[in-house]
Amino acid sequence: MSQQFDFGMVGLGVMGRNFILNVADHGFSAIGLDTDLAKANALDDEGQGKPVQGTTSKEEFIAALQKPRKVMLLVPAGNPVDAVIDSLLPLLDKGDLIIDGGNSFFADTNRRETYLSAKGIHFMGIGVSGGSHGARFGPSIMPGGDAEAYELIRPILESVSAKVNGDPCVAYLGASSAGNYVKMVHNGIEYGLMQLISEAYDVLKRGLGLSNAELYEIFAQWNQQRLQSFLIEITAHIFTVDDQLSDQKLVDLILDQAKQKGTGKWTSQNAMDLGIPVPTIDMAVTLRELSALKPERLQAESIYGPAKALNEDKAAMLIAVEQALYFGFIATYAQGMAQLTDASKEYNYGLNLETVARIWRGGCIIRAGMLEDFRKAYHNNPTLPNLLLDPSMAAQLQGAEEGIRKVVAAAVLSGIPVPGLSASLAYFDAYRSGRLPLNLVQAQRDFFGSHTYERTDRDGIFHTEWVE
Repeated sequence: MSQQFDFGMVGLGVMGRNFILNVADHGFSAIGLDTDLAKANALDDEGQGKPVQGTTSKEEFIAALQKPRKVMLLVPAGNPVDAVIDSLLPLLDKGDLIIDGGNSFFADTNRRETYLSAKGIHFMGIGVSGGSHGARFGPSIMPGGDAEAYELIRPILESVSAKVNGDPCVAYLGASSAGNYVKMVHNGIEYGLMQLISEAYDVLKRGLGLSNAELYEIFAQWNQQRLQSFLIEITAHIFTVDDQLSDQKLVDLILDQAKQKGTGKWTSQNAMDLGIPVPTIDMAVTLRELSALKPERLQAESIYGPAKALNEDKAAMLIAVEQALYFGFIATYAQGMAQLTDASKEYNYGLNLETVARIWRGGCIIRAGMLEDFRKAYHNNPTLPNLLLDPSMAAQLQGAEEGIRKVVAAAVLSGIPVPGLSASLAYFDAYRSGRLPLNLVQAQRDFFGSHTYERTDRDGIFHTEWVE
């Protein structure tokens, strides 16, 4: 076979197949490799009339690619990525490029880049967000790694990415594992936003007794206003879907045990490693874990009783819930962006937060109208340590503060759990406190462990013998 294809994809599941068809739609020829003949054939069937081809032969796959070869992997994270790399390596030449497009842990990306660089092979880890639909029609793409290699793939990635006002939702983000790290934090923010939405839903349904039809109207309206986002949009739609096996809405029959694939947990774990507070994301991970304790939760409810309905005016509460959700959204993005800011320094990524906000505006799961506001904030102050310090964001938070306090207080009094909203508010209150009570914690640490402390009135490290 002649070397005719511009781009190669390993892994022809729904994501890989859709991505390769997207590439073909934009004038590039592409070949796909999968060990499953049915998946290779599915690419041929779906790609009829397009410059695409499926194969199960890695030798045929590599031989068909133009040099320097551009090979992207969309396979499960972990050992499968290493196995594919090792299987292809003997067939590649120096100067070829391997791209890992899966949700790989960033430390694995660093290891693979070092390993392949020594062999003369370029390597990039890129985050791809938007699900199967995004892969087919325009995802947000977060590339990191070899800057020279990015130029090899840039025309293809820019053409297939989502566009906002003609601006591609892809940009080179930084060195080594920057792309995978940004995608990890993207997913952590995603966890947080989903938790906040679920709490707003619980307050409205369990607390105020709203029907699915009313919930649809509310969320659809919110999606036309400042909460406009992909997650609010799909939430509204979910309330309209009928169950095919009964006469109820499907959402009411879905088991309340949320699964996770680990990227939110990675965000939370790494934030703790770096000493970065992301409490809304932490709480979102915790609630997924708590949701798994269904038998225990049912037993506890039989002991303590269920939550009570809210004793609040419905119209006033709807306004407050919108404010609470908006406040929580900003706080969650702020936590994730602050983590990116600090991690960029720790890992020498060289991230530009305006660029991150810009490429998240379209294609990805956390795309939202407010990301343009965040982009402007970082454009106005590229060294902004936290979005909460931006004057425009401060005005927005102050305008929504009354609502989140009202919702959290009412929910607490009724026994409706709102840990994400509570964590967002506590983060805000702690961040805007010029003095926290942690002086007492330092005194306790020094008392029982001689851990020393610093003083407010003079420099130095001190220790006190607290008991004579």
